[in-house]
Amino acid sequence: MPPRWPVRSSRARRPSCRSRRMSPVGHMPVRSVQRVMLAVLLCIAVGACTASQQPAPVETSAEPQLSTASAPAKTSGPATPSPASAGPLLIPVQGVAASQLSDTFGDARAQGREHDAIDIMAARGTPVLAVANGHIEKLFTSKPGGLTIYQFEPSGRYAYYYAHLDRYADGLAEKQTVRRGQVIGFVGSTGNASPDAPHLHFSIFELGPERQWWKGTAINPYPVLSQSQ
Repeated sequence: MPPRWPVRSSRARRPSCRSRRMSPVGHMPVRSVQRVMLAVLLCIAVGACTASQQPAPVETSAEPQLSTASAPAKTSGPATPSPASAGPLLIPVQGVAASQLSDTFGDARAQGREHDAIDIMAARGTPVLAVANGHIEKLFTSKPGGLTIYQFEPSGRYAYYYAHLDRYADGLAEKQTVRRGQVIGFVGSTGNASPDAPHLHFSIFELGPERQWWKGTAINPYPVLSQSQ
């Protein structure tokens, strides 16, 4: 009997159940594609986490820190107020010459204070004159100063202080405009001045930005008034 040879089937062979499924992209196995995508997603997640941990930039304020002082600083040098509209300051007591003035600005006073002003000696009732143009900011009575006047010059930078007055000029009022040389009061000894030594206590203050009549930096009036004609 002739041998039987195996006969090949004409039908296509079915793929084995162990055959790999191929992805349509580059004929790469599906599982390989999944691994690559997983790795990419993991890198993106790690990058986002690292970025979120970066410290935020610190904002700095451009506003300067301002220091505050408990009392206004005192200026003892020969600073000369020069309001444009006032011209040279006038000696504030009628009939007193520059040669008669004494520099008492740094003289010691009670409780460790300094004078911060000059005393212009004159007979009681001698007219007190406005040293410059300006206005009457405050009429004030105090225990040390007695009857006083605070005058502001037009720019509002300087204040002129007149103390120990015997009385005010008739009709003088706060916010009233005054002219250089105008009579605003009369020499006396009110406050803590000695009744036997009437005089005008006169001082100059450079005002702060608040323009407070009771607060400022003291300036020695002597170098200013000693140049008056």
